[in-house]
Amino acid sequence: MGLKYIEPIKSIILLLLVLLSVTFTFSIWTYSPQLATIEQSPTVDISIGSRKQVEDIIKPYKYVIKYDEALKGTTDQKIINNVLKEMKTWKISQMVYEPIEMSKAQMKSFFEQPNQFTLYFQGEVPLSVYDEILPIEDNNLRDFSFDRIVVKWNPKDVAFEAHFINRANRIRYHGKITPEYTMKSYRQIVLEGEKLPSYTEVNVQDPVYLAVPTEPINMIESTYYQEEISPTRFRDALFNDPNAVRRSQVDAKHEEFGDDHALLVVNTESKMLNFAHPAALSRKEADPADLLNDVIDSINEHGGWTDSFRYSYINPYSRYVRFQLFIHGYPVLGETPGMAPGMTEIAQYYGEDRVFRYIRPYYKLGFSFDENTVVLPSGIDVANELMEMEKLDFGTVEEITAGYTMRHDVEKRIFVMEPAWFYLAKGNWNPYTPVQGGGEQIGLE
Repeated sequence: MGLKYIEPIKSIILLLLVLLSVTFTFSIWTYSPQLATIEQSPTVDISIGSRKQVEDIIKPYKYVIKYDEALKGTTDQKIINNVLKEMKTWKISQMVYEPIEMSKAQMKSFFEQPNQFTLYFQGEVPLSVYDEILPIEDNNLRDFSFDRIVVKWNPKDVAFEAHFINRANRIRYHGKITPEYTMKSYRQIVLEGEKLPSYTEVNVQDPVYLAVPTEPINMIESTYYQEEISPTRFRDALFNDPNAVRRSQVDAKHEEFGDDHALLVVNTESKMLNFAHPAALSRKEADPADLLNDVIDSINEHGGWTDSFRYSYINPYSRYVRFQLFIHGYPVLGETPGMAPGMTEIAQYYGEDRVFRYIRPYYKLGFSFDENTVVLPSGIDVANELMEMEKLDFGTVEEITAGYTMRHDVEKRIFVMEPAWFYLAKGNWNPYTPVQGGGEQIGLE
């Protein structure tokens, strides 16, 4: 009789085991231990200044437009920005590369032709980088850089054509322009250009094209209070582990931040920084477009645009890129004697996937005061006087432009921006100094 109840008992036991298993499983799923709250570390913001788009960094400094009977031009950044805004609505297609090098005389003749306007850039701009600003419908662009854009128009059918010119090797790319609204572009650029100040082509025997203002120009002399950014913020941005960085006082004007891999030297008088990461050194020639993008990205990473700096120079062989300080739309090209070189520039050598050297100011221009209007002589008067200088081979002069000389008063903690004319010769910007009787030059040397 006992065997009669064995099977029911086994079934009951199996059911209890299943219910017990379900109960344990449910307990595990729903168990929520009381854990101590872990506070998250706040995200460290290493932004020092601002981040900028490519179109804010790569900008033309001069705009000249030539008609059949007149030459007009300006360095007014608002007007140039309006031209660029209209150009951004264009599409450039059917790009043609002209590998045959123009002679200097041919290039000068090209710039002298009517019904065209020219945009002037300080540095050679990789075409593939400028494609982000001016849309180019071509996926097979060569490695090519330019420092002038010439846009020609046909008065009969209002057709536009763009030419990208590299003056150093005298080679160009050109393509057809398709504006979004052709007549709008014609009105905004060609017709509005007739209202600009008069310019004059400098009559020089050498095969160089120079276009300068016909009349005296008004500029603003400004004084700025000196502000500065703590070097420790650059330490935090540039070193892999800021906590491992050692700080030492070298002398009354210099201090250093360093670890086992990099060194940051600070000049506390000139407010300049010099950062080096020796292991990042690369001797390979860089692709200009990649180099320029890498340097801009590296500065954007820590918001390094502390004032109005613009792209001005590149050397792919040494992997070097430089940016120039601009004030009121004009470049600050001169520094008074006694100032540390490079105080108006941001310069970087980009190495193997990171910054190799980084030289820049850590001062900031504060608010301006004591502004005065200064009248500079006309560009053509300056050109004529330069031609008369015995010590200057005028055939080496590539450009003449207005700009600023910066004077730093360390004791008063101010910067004074003084308007002046400059000329570019043999790759260097030189201040124009008026000639007095006897040929003695005054002003900056």
